[in-house]
Amino acid sequence: MALGQNTKFYETPNHPFQGERISEERSLVDRYGLQNKQELWRAQSQLRGYRREARNVLAQQAQGDDEVTGGEEFVAHLQRIGVLDDGDELDDVLLLDVTDVLERRLQTVAYRKGLGNTPNQARQFVVHGHVTVDGQRVKAPSYKVEVDEEATVAFDENSPLADELHPERAEGNE
Repeated sequence: MALGQNTKFYETPNHPFQGERISEERSLVDRYGLQNKQELWRAQSQLRGYRREARNVLAQQAQGDDEVTGGEEFVAHLQRIGVLDDGDELDDVLLLDVTDVLERRLQTVAYRKGLGNTPNQARQFVVHGHVTVDGQRVKAPSYKVEVDEEATVAFDENSPLADELHPERAEGNE
């Protein structure tokens, strides 16, 4: 059965009017160039899911289940998408921060590679179809870039921004 349009993929804060949380969220939204707090809440919910899965696998291992095979696959998945480093283990999932998830977004990876002068400009380039991943045009700034795909993030060869002399290109880029 397909998910309905009203399905939310995030949880809102339990206490909506906490000044400290609001200012922390505002700084994360500004630093990563997110469009709204829903994108931040989606990343936080995704992180909660990772932690929940890790706790479940650790609990099964603590009970002595020898048939627990999901732990290695789960850690390998998180390493492949770049949330965990190569040497990290299942315990390290519980130490993750929301910034670890936000750093893997295409918008952030494009900004870190110098495709945009600001995270917001990198987002605009992605949304307008100027950025490709592994030769494929991706228009979703929330696309999770895998570690092996990171080197292939570039401007589309047919984009006007592929010209290094384009006025919107970052200075000293490529």
